[in-house]
Amino acid sequence: MMNHIDGFIVQLPLPNHINETKITDTISPNKDVDGFHPMNLGNMMLNLPGFLPATPAGIIELMRRYEIETSGKHCVIIGRSNIVGTPLSMMLSRNSNPGNCTVTLTHSRTKNLKELCLQADILIAAIGRPEFVSADMIKEGAVIIDVGTTRVDDASRERGWRLVGDVNFKDASSKASYITPVPGGVGPMTIASLMMNTLKAMELNGK
Repeated sequence: MMNHIDGFIVQLPLPNHINETKITDTISPNKDVDGFHPMNLGNMMLNLPGFLPATPAGIIELMRRYEIETSGKHCVIIGRSNIVGTPLSMMLSRNSNPGNCTVTLTHSRTKNLKELCLQADILIAAIGRPEFVSADMIKEGAVIIDVGTTRVDDASRERGWRLVGDVNFKDASSKASYITPVPGGVGPMTIASLMMNTLKAMELNGK
């Protein structure tokens, strides 16, 4: 049966009682369209052929399509997850275009986060904390990429909730040169990257 499947993903995060590493390791690297298998992550680090993690790859493609200048720029990433922050830091720092950034990868233990954010030419928020990044953390003219998607209560909406990102979009928009919306920004690029990886998997499997 599995020979008829070109690619599949495991929706992360998994419940605490399930070992994510063990599950991910069982996936064939040639069907790992999410790009999380250790072999694909190793290939990514060495800039060798393989499946790239979908969300970081989508962000890179977004930068390419909008011709965002990255070479020599200081990129600050908030969040060090293996899904977004860590692989994206590697992809943006390598010798490529987009790439050649000086990357600062921040996390929950970073003490001078605001000061670092204010130095960023490119600020990428991927921590899952709604509207965490405020306008006073953003340098004038910075490029802002918001990876977060959180459902918050909103009594003014018929459904009783709305989706927001990790960045306060309304306030940040007045300072940013570019900013991705939530929803409708990084999310669709992630889906497109998954489809591109699936097509590549089909070709690898000789179909």
